[in-house]
Amino acid sequence: MKEKFFDDFQESSKKSWEAQALKDLKGKNFEETLIWNTPEGIRVQPYYAAEDLTDLNLTEIQQAQRNKKNILWQNRPTIEYTDEKTTNNLVINALQNGADAITIDFTTVDLTQIDFARLLDKIKLADTPVFFQTKHELALLGALQKHIHYQPKGGLMYNPLENYFKGETSIEAQTWESTKNLFLATASYPSFNVIQISSEVFHNAGATAVQELAFTLASATTYLDKLTASGLPVEQIIAKIEFSVAIGTNYFMEIAKLRSLRFLWQKILEAYQSESISCQINAKTSWFYDSALDPHTNMLRATTEAMAAIIGGCDSLTTHAYNAVSGNEYSEMGERIARNISTILKEESYLGKSQDVSAGSYFIEHLTADLSHKVWDLFLETEQKGGIIQAFEEGFVKKMLDKAYQEKIQQLHHGKIMVGVNKFIAEKESPQKMPDKPAENLHFLNNHRISEIFE
Repeated sequence: MKEKFFDDFQESSKKSWEAQALKDLKGKNFEETLIWNTPEGIRVQPYYAAEDLTDLNLTEIQQAQRNKKNILWQNRPTIEYTDEKTTNNLVINALQNGADAITIDFTTVDLTQIDFARLLDKIKLADTPVFFQTKHELALLGALQKHIHYQPKGGLMYNPLENYFKGETSIEAQTWESTKNLFLATASYPSFNVIQISSEVFHNAGATAVQELAFTLASATTYLDKLTASGLPVEQIIAKIEFSVAIGTNYFMEIAKLRSLRFLWQKILEAYQSESISCQINAKTSWFYDSALDPHTNMLRATTEAMAAIIGGCDSLTTHAYNAVSGNEYSEMGERIARNISTILKEESYLGKSQDVSAGSYFIEHLTADLSHKVWDLFLETEQKGGIIQAFEEGFVKKMLDKAYQEKIQQLHHGKIMVGVNKFIAEKESPQKMPDKPAENLHFLNNHRISEIFE
């Protein structure tokens, strides 16, 4: 068969498409009608073609995605510690029902009262990655090492910069000394992370995708600068860093956000003359957009957020329960559904069959490049102010995030619809107790949920 399937169709250029669109608009302004301006300042075209990719550094962007170690992602739920037996049962149950890794949250716990032998009974850290969230990392590591006689997987979720931005701790010389000690104490554990650089502190304060990525990368370079200055090799630091990225509801932008992070992190590592390609990303479904008024709608948001995270190339995925923001206690149904979202996307949607699912998409490739340019500009501006700490102390970071948050509120008040938040809210048979709203902090970053203004 000499003829090809599409031989009967004439090739169409973007100019010919635009000419036809102008004709069909019947006098309406093309830009005002069809061009979409995002909150990040990116002009999104209604139609993209192969010719739109000619001026992009496409090879570098795609290569950064292929540096990911594994095609499949870990399904990593978070379990809040209550007591040794209950928490152990919850961990084992999660691992038997879809989870590949676990985060145990010790944030509000007195570590001296925990029997780690009972807590970790039948859980082998050499096989199962377990991550530990606490405010006392050195104490927790010391307690763990009494029971570890092999190389564990997982890590700590240490992020003193995030705690500082929220007003929970200060940043002093001792902070970096303690951080260095954590690296030294885990030097013989190659698969055990130390630092988790989280974008959530910016995301939940109202950040756009540009602000979230730029300030997260600026935080990462601060860790590199401080720790290399203390004498640690840059390769040792990079190997024990994980990014934790909040995934919001803007589907295509969130895909581009993770792809942009991998690309820009590689650029930063090149500046440090590092040969490392490590960019570990844990994606978390967003709390910022969840509704307490109609929590069942959060299942829909979590599904699209999880799908965006996977297509964007996350290494692990944490999906919180649909009713977690309502302030209720542990919900077995909520946790099971959260785990199953990841399982369905892997087992029934087959998203784990390709390393870079969105590669070659004219729109997503262009959006990734546009976003990366914007992020890089803000990142450089932050660095020119002396880095993220100096920029934060000058009020630069908070001022930008407060403005972005107010703009999000105005969108909801003037036409934007969020189901279960400002429209299509299910009626309750009895009044529902809303979770307490945290007090506003004038000097530090606040942990918002956008639906709070309607609750």
